[in-house]
Amino acid sequence: MMKCVKIILFYIFISCAVCDATAQSISVNDSFTAQQLVENILVNSSCANVSNINVKGDTFSGSQNSYGYFNSGASSFPFTQGVLLSTWSSKNSEGPYVSTRGGGNKSWLGDSDLEQALGITNTINATILEFDFVPLTNFISFNYIFASNEYQSYFPCEYSDGFAFLIKEIGTSTYQNLAVLPNTTTPVSSVNVHPLINPITDTQGNVRPGCPSINETYFNGFNNLSSPINYSGQTKVLTAQTNVVAGKTYHIKLVIADDENEDYDSAVFLEAGSFLPKIDLGPDRLLATNNPICFGESYIINPNLPSGYTYKWFKDNVELTDTSPTYTVTSPGIYRVEVQLTPSCIATEEIKIEFTPEIDLNDTSLSQCDIDNDGISIFNLTKVDAIVKNNNSNLSPVVYYETLVDAQGQINPIANPTTYSNKFVNQSVFARVSNSFNCANYAEVRLIISNNAIAVQNPISTCDTDGTNDGLSQFDLNTQVTPQVVAGLPAGLIVEYYLNPTDAIAQQNQLSNIFKNTVATQQIIHARIVNGPDCYAITPITLVVNTFDPPNFQDETFVLCETSSINLTVNSGFSSYLWNTGATSNTITVNTPGDYSVTVTNFDGCQKQKNTL
Repeated sequence: MMKCVKIILFYIFISCAVCDATAQSISVNDSFTAQQLVENILVNSSCANVSNINVKGDTFSGSQNSYGYFNSGASSFPFTQGVLLSTWSSKNSEGPYVSTRGGGNKSWLGDSDLEQALGITNTINATILEFDFVPLTNFISFNYIFASNEYQSYFPCEYSDGFAFLIKEIGTSTYQNLAVLPNTTTPVSSVNVHPLINPITDTQGNVRPGCPSINETYFNGFNNLSSPINYSGQTKVLTAQTNVVAGKTYHIKLVIADDENEDYDSAVFLEAGSFLPKIDLGPDRLLATNNPICFGESYIINPNLPSGYTYKWFKDNVELTDTSPTYTVTSPGIYRVEVQLTPSCIATEEIKIEFTPEIDLNDTSLSQCDIDNDGISIFNLTKVDAIVKNNNSNLSPVVYYETLVDAQGQINPIANPTTYSNKFVNQSVFARVSNSFNCANYAEVRLIISNNAIAVQNPISTCDTDGTNDGLSQFDLNTQVTPQVVAGLPAGLIVEYYLNPTDAIAQQNQLSNIFKNTVATQQIIHARIVNGPDCYAITPITLVVNTFDPPNFQDETFVLCETSSINLTVNSGFSSYLWNTGATSNTITVNTPGDYSVTVTNFDGCQKQKNTL
């Protein structure tokens, strides 16, 4: 008795599960004619002009067709309703998914146009829906999902069941396939869209190696007993789209087929109402997608439609007064156009426009000294790069031009910005700087010849104290020279030193602060007085090394007798004398033995010491 109860309860559970699964599945009606499928379902709009509608597939026992109308009902299927094309009875597409070999038949042929589009041969069990179409706008698209029972075992590695949306202008022979993956020419098929397929042993005992994932981004996953459709896997929602010429007649062919054999069938679900003429205003121009409009520029929105239509333009849902076929955008916003195509048809589209912030640049000047006073000098333009860019390291390197027109046209850039020779007095050059969006702004750099008056510098003297008397000595330029150079000048100036005026102009080969003259006795170097990037003045500095080697100044030794004295004398004519006894004359008298020394100073301030023993 208990066993019977358990069996009954189990049967009730299974029955309810099947009922629930059925309620959550799509429903398929395969009695629709080709005209109904196109005019009432796929297009269903007075905005489309379709004709010559035909469908070709297979009929099955019980008058079932391989094509039909589907409705999602209460299921989770992404499309509410639409047109279904399959490679078996379309009614078999109703969920849930049940693993099966499926079936068409070998007499049901494939399609050569699909084979060419997919790059395969030997298709079988093709279903084709085709019609002529006259677009009223410049753009068409429709949404679809490809589903297949080839998404089992190793099949995606070898069997390319697929779908094509073929379009050609009437009078031409070559189709274009629109059923390709976004931004590619890769057709949609079970071989081109699938996850990783691991190695597997087939039913014949053969080891199949599997294959890596391909375009898995567009694979929506494998299905199970709760799936609303009876296919083992499916793609995400994809969109077929293309630009067209309004008013021309196109032939459209929607075709799906199995690859090589009739087992493991496939289908394509076409969203109802998605095949409509649309207006292509181009992509949104956004900062986030790196294609905004540059500050200060305008952008023309152009639907590219034939003349004679009526236009309404909106910005942020506020109607504008402009009714032209195009609209010029000068400020950010969401722009929408409504185009009256026929008395009963209005097409609409919107586009979001963003502008980049303005590049904040500084006009500036650059002063350079002119050593020969001819008004021409050599400028290192890069000295003002940071000033021009307002210290913004995110901007591009500065490129300089001789005219604003050249800068705006990016022609004839200055090839030698670090050694640029101005062409005339008070010349300006122009800096071009761009941001990460390749938007540019410009700044003027005025080239100024510095004529600041600098007092004639007194020679800077030092003594040769290294004992060689070769006229060479070290100078501490910052300590010995700079205070004299900047005396009476504005505060904040910096002094640099160079061997010659050419180096001083170019700011090359700057001397170190501790400098040993390279020309004996007297040498002229040049001080460049710097005010930020500007040259305030260049002035010559004479360095003098005084040698002091008086005659008869060798060390001497004397014998001093007890109770006697002796006079120690050096030459007269020096500015000062200092004995180690404290005496300050050129002669001293000593009566005790010892070491005696005298330091004499000449009128240049140089000293010499003599020792007497």
